Amino acid sequence: MKTSDLSPVPLPATFAERLIRGNVMTAECPSREILKHLTSRWGALVVIALMPGKQRFSELRHCIGGVSERMLAQTLQLLEADGMVERKDFKTVPPHVEYTLTPIGCEAAEKIHGLVDWLETKLPSILETRSVTT
Repeated sequence: MKTSDLSPVPLPATFAERLIRGNVMTAECPSREILKHLTSRWGALVVIALMPGKQRFSELRHCIGGVSERMLAQTLQLLEADGMVERKDFKTVPPHVEYTLTPIGCEAAEKIHGLVDWLETKLPSILETRSVTT
């Protein structure tokens, strides 16, 4: 399919209407910030890692190879603020905190998992293409 074959999606008339649906192609749409959090390297991996269910910070860090404590904490905070992740603090010493996906976080995780699954399946041909072009 050529780009010229694609018809443009009609845009809502007012800014308020655009915010109700969201329009990621518009610079001022808040969906861009949320998209950035979900599709960042660590954001995508966190939501996928949480798909099986609740996990503690240390379990997540062990599951996601290469993530630092700082980046994991920051990513979890952003995803929590966006309503994708729920944090439950048991107020104990030593600290016991668990993270789970919210219902909307589960929906996002399913979409991201689909993309990651496709990527892993296509990885050999992608790497072959990369080696030919470099």
